[in-house]
Amino acid sequence: MSPSAEELLGRIRINGAVPAHVAVIMDGNGRWAHQRLLPRSAGHQAGMSAVRECVEGCRQAGVDVLTLFAFSQENWQRPAAEIDALMALLEEYVAKESAELCEQGVTVRVLGELDRLTGPARAAVDAIQEETSEGASLILNICLSYGSRAELVRAARVLAEAVADGRLTPADIDEAAFAAQLYTAGLPDPDLLIRTSGEHRLSNFLLWQVAYAEIHVMPVLWPDFTRRHLFEAILDFQRRDRRFGRVSTTP
Repeated sequence: MSPSAEELLGRIRINGAVPAHVAVIMDGNGRWAHQRLLPRSAGHQAGMSAVRECVEGCRQAGVDVLTLFAFSQENWQRPAAEIDALMALLEEYVAKESAELCEQGVTVRVLGELDRLTGPARAAVDAIQEETSEGASLILNICLSYGSRAELVRAARVLAEAVADGRLTPADIDEAAFAAQLYTAGLPDPDLLIRTSGEHRLSNFLLWQVAYAEIHVMPVLWPDFTRRHLFEAILDFQRRDRRFGRVSTTP
């Protein structure tokens, strides 16, 4: 019999250190819907409960930052009907979850090229960020209309403009200066990257930030993801020997 979520959480607490920042590639909504002969939009709808499970699980485990990959820049190439459904789902998420997220002390930040969102979707994004701005228990980053290569180009362009204007010299540009121009500026890099659905790809997600993240791939499709799956990934993380290029001191 598999251990319960409560048992797994107890093991996490015994082990001690948890990842300060967990990032998740939420994959498998379409396949989940296809297996049930449902439209893809039904898979996205079902995935909302998994988001709730992941947020609440991170709060229970003591994670400080959770970053979810919700909608990539490449996703704009999907059929218009699916994009419309995703934008409507975003509005629904804000309407249903904002009050509870505020109560739980969760601060929501939406990262990406938000100018591409529809008017109502952008209004929903602005509303949830404002309403949850005082949260102190967890930072929830939702990557929306996001692509990591575009983020890196954007950061390089900002620094290049600063050099051209005389505000910086090329010698001033180091890793810290570059990281300060990313959407995640001021936050720790992810310690743990989870990808559902069994695919072994980064999919243009946080390419700079996950340089030293531990990667945990699981076969479960995102709508079936629960906090038990999250806790299993954290336990796996706690078993890893993180050396960051150094030699381990243990034999």
